[in-house]
Amino acid sequence: MSVKQFNAVKVFSATMAQEREALGDKVTTWLERHPDYDVQEIETTQSSDEAFHCISILIFYKDHLAE
Repeated sequence: MSVKQFNAVKVFSATMAQEREALGDKVTTWLERHPDYDVQEIETTQSSDEAFHCISILIFYKDHLAE
């Protein structure tokens, strides 16, 4: 069993339909702009109430410059 190590988290979230549709592109752009980050894990969550649906993408990564 390997232990993943990270020292930073980037959170992307959206509740409006148009923002949710663009969320993947925002994540891809961010990843392309940070090739030096060592991504350890990506989690996607969805939550809803009667009026809104929220999607969140969490990127757990190692920022070697922060050490």
